[in-house]
Amino acid sequence: MPRRDGITGGRRYRRVDRRHEPGYLTQGARRISIESFVGRTAVVTGGASGIGRALALSLAREGARLVIGDRDEAGMADVVGAIRARGGEAIGVPTDVSELAQVRALADRAFETFGNVHVLCNNAGVAVWGGLEQATHRDWQWVLGINLWGVIHGVEAFVPRMIAQRGPGHVLNTASMAGLIASQGLGVYNTSKYAVVGLSETLAKDLRPYGIGVSVLCPMGVDTRINASERNRPASLRNESPPAEAAVTLIGRTLAPETVAEMALAAMRENRLYVITHDEGLEPLRRRFQRMEQAVLERKP
Repeated sequence: MPRRDGITGGRRYRRVDRRHEPGYLTQGARRISIESFVGRTAVVTGGASGIGRALALSLAREGARLVIGDRDEAGMADVVGAIRARGGEAIGVPTDVSELAQVRALADRAFETFGNVHVLCNNAGVAVWGGLEQATHRDWQWVLGINLWGVIHGVEAFVPRMIAQRGPGHVLNTASMAGLIASQGLGVYNTSKYAVVGLSETLAKDLRPYGIGVSVLCPMGVDTRINASERNRPASLRNESPPAEAAVTLIGRTLAPETVAEMALAAMRENRLYVITHDEGLEPLRRRFQRMEQAVLERKP
C-alpha cells in the first residue's frame, strides 16, 4: 500500500495513502450522508433500556430496521416486540459487548438478516462511583470492558464491512459529559468516557474519506437506570464488598431518554460530531478550555 513520509513533533511517521482502498471517496467527490433512515439498517447496543431503547424506537419510527444487542434479554424482547407491533422490522441478539466474539456474532447476524448495516450505535454503558484511590481492578475491568472495549469491538466488527458497502453510513458512540469534564468520584467512568470521545474524534477523521459520519453523544443527567448498573455486573467481576452509593451530584436538568435520542438522530442527519444535550454544560466546558489557555500563556516569558 502506498505510504508517504511525514514529520510531527520532531518525529518521523509513515502516513498511509488510502486513496486506492475500496470505498474511498476521491477528493471533490460528493459527500455521502444519512439524510433519511427509511429502509436503513441500524444496530444499537445496550438497546434494552435507557438511551439505547429510545434510540431503537426513534430509529424504527423513522423507518429503520433494527438490530438490538444487549445482555438483558427480557428488556430486549420488549423493545423488539414494540417495534414489530408498529409494523417495523427488528431482531434482538444477546450480546456482551466486552467480548469481541459476541460483537462479531452480532455483526454476522445483522448482515445475514438484513444484508447491510448503515447506522451503528455503540451505546452500551455502565457506571461505578467512588474515588480512584478506592477503585478495584474488577471495577476497571468491568467499566472499561463495556464502555470502552465495547465501542472498540463495535468499530472492529462493523466498520470495515460498512466501508465495503460503498454507501452512506454513520457511527454514533455514546460517551458522556463526563468524557469532557472530569467529576470527582467518577474517575473510572470518566476515564472510559474520555477515551470514547478521543476515539470518536479520531474515527471521524479516519472515516471521512469513506463518506461515513461519526457522532459522539455527551449527555449530562438522563432518566435511565445507569445508577443501577450493578444489576448487570458479571459475578466474576463483582467486588467482595458492597458497591459505593451514587453520591455524585450532577448539575443540570434530567432529560428524558427520548429527548436525547431525538438530538442524536438530528446530529446523525446533519453529520455533527458532538451531541451535547444540556445547555448547562457550556459553562464548565468554557472554564476547562480557559484553564488550558491560561496554562499555555503562563509558561510564556
